[in-house]
Parts: sequence; C-alpha cells; structure tokens
Amino acid sequence: MSNEHENKYFIIQKGKAVCDKGTKFPNFKVNSHHKHYWNDEDGASDYLAVTEDDIQFNPPAIPFGNCSIKNGQPCSFAPVEKWNKPYEKVKVMGKSCLTEISELQCAIGGKIKVLEHGQKEELSKQNFKNVNPQIHNQINPLVDLEEFIENLEGDDFYF
Repeated sequence: MSNEHENKYFIIQKGKAVCDKGTKFPNFKVNSHHKHYWNDEDGASDYLAVTEDDIQFNPPAIPFGNCSIKNGQPCSFAPVEKWNKPYEKVKVMGKSCLTEISELQCAIGGKIKVLEHGQKEELSKQNFKNVNPQIHNQINPLVDLEEFIENLEGDDFYF
C-alpha cells in the first residue's frame, strides 16, 4: 500500500509557503520546538523541522502580501487550527512533521501549501557506492564506475 507522503521531503524553517489568495511567499517559522533539525549536523535554525503546530511565518506581519479575497488589501492571515496532512509516523516533541503535501486553511478563505521544502539535494560518496554498476553502465557507459569509486578519497570530492 502506497503512502501519500512517500518520496516527499520534510519541511524545514527556511522553506517557503504559498497562499492561493496571496502575492508573497514567506518562510516557515518554527515555534513548536528547538530540538530537531533535518539534514544539518550543526543545528542551524534554518534547518529546524516544521511541525503541524507551526502556523506562523516570517515575516509575521502580512506574511502573504495582498489578499485577493480582500480586494487586494493586505493579508490578515488567520489560520484555522493546525496543518492538515502532516506525516503522522514522524513526530518531534509529540507533534507530526510536515511534508510537501501538507496544507493549512486560512479563516479568510485561502489555502496555504508548501512552495519549497527548503532542503538542498546533494550527491555524496555514499550515493555512488550504492549504485548498481550494471544499471550505471547502461546509463553512462563512458565512466568506469568501479574505477571512479576507487578514486573517491578524502574531502576533495565536490560537485
């Protein structure tokens, strides 16, 4: 059975949200905890995991710009409770984490969704070590994968 959150990224504080009635794209603001960071061993606040209880944005005043429901007047964001469609299987401090499919309803009438998850995709040495050599050879026959992996040394491997 497929899970709707499968192959979706967790949301971090430096991600961006979008309201279908607004004109700006604010960053998420994590207030529910200061404990868990996605993919950042240094614990930079930009990488804080966003949970279902994090319903504020940065900037806090007029986060989504002008509202089409209010005839182009400034946004007066009013969240209805907490985020819908959080990933129930992963919790931080007892709160479910958000993924790219999570949504938040505004009492004024807009629907807030995730525009950018905020995480950065990077290839690592381990990605190449996990590659099936036969499939790689079919996709890229000009590179000898085994030789390439043998040459992966130290910190001099960058993209």
